[in-house]
Amino acid sequence: MTKILGLLRHAKSDWDDTAQRDFDRGLNDRGRRGARVIGDHIRKHGIKWDSVIASPAVRVSATLEAGLPELEPIYDKRLYLAASDTILEAVQEHAAGADAEPNTVLISGHNPGLQEVLLDLVSPAHENDLFKEASVKFPTATFAVLECNIDSWADLKNYCAKLVHFARPRDLDPDLGPEF
Repeated sequence: MTKILGLLRHAKSDWDDTAQRDFDRGLNDRGRRGARVIGDHIRKHGIKWDSVIASPAVRVSATLEAGLPELEPIYDKRLYLAASDTILEAVQEHAAGADAEPNTVLISGHNPGLQEVLLDLVSPAHENDLFKEASVKFPTATFAVLECNIDSWADLKNYCAKLVHFARPRDLDPDLGPEF
């Protein structure tokens, strides 16, 4: 069986108020636009997300609200600036522990953790051009889809996946790149 794991990095955050706590930073204008562009792309891509697990940081919730307001995320404070192992633990806990285990899970959070998840899960045998792009940089508001060769989220481990989709805002709207 195959499980689908989506990775969505938060959109461009607002740095205007340097006294503001990192956790509380929202999105700047470009970030709100990028969130809408990637949200439209995610909907058109066609995967129905059974479960969404997200960092509670303001910039993550603002990305989801601007881009995918129809989703109802589970906010997990462990995902704030989390490393790969913590993200995978959160997926296993929320998805494998669910009454009805979801087939598709979207994680929304931060780098470098999301890029680390991709690098950890993709099997060397499945490294392709998309993987090469994603391994170089995982910019803000980037969306990736991994097909995981597992029967249960409890089995999520290194090298169980292949990257089948990778989209950055600049790929969808050239005005949003390349420094986006």
